[in-house]
Amino acid sequence: MLHACRRAVNGETPEIGDLFAGFNRGTGNLVVLGLIYMVGMFCIFLITLAVGGGGVVGGMMAGSPAGIGLAFGGVALAMVLSVVLSLPLFMAMWFAPALVFFNQMNPVDAMKSSFGACVKNVLPFLVYGLIVLVLAFFAALPLFLGFLVLLPVVFGSIYIAYRDIFVAD
Repeated sequence: MLHACRRAVNGETPEIGDLFAGFNRGTGNLVVLGLIYMVGMFCIFLITLAVGGGGVVGGMMAGSPAGIGLAFGGVALAMVLSVVLSLPLFMAMWFAPALVFFNQMNPVDAMKSSFGACVKNVLPFLVYGLIVLVLAFFAALPLFLGFLVLLPVVFGSIYIAYRDIFVAD
């Protein structure tokens, strides 16, 4: 999608083959990037499962109305912990595929650069994230069909942000 966005910005007509350009250039590094992301999300899942599951099991073992509160508190803590742990991973991964594909960076350096760019632009990314969250809610209402429009728009905005931050004119 990012390659198709680049072609569109350069005045070229995007083609279906652009969606598979990642298989032709930088494939190994993109796969490594995906594996790093997958392992990171799995670790976050295990941590939140341990915290949330512990709260639910403890609440069930209490066998009283206070146990329901304990279970709810464990689940709420797990959700907050999931967001807090996921945010740095999302920041590191936000521009990393574009940096690997367009700039031929290795995955770790791309993640460091992406994280640094997100930290430097934290307020715009916070506003952007809230806007996308609201749009995702509305995109999900018509049986998730709104994502057919939202996802290309999000990829286009990611490419424009990448270009503004990383590409000198």
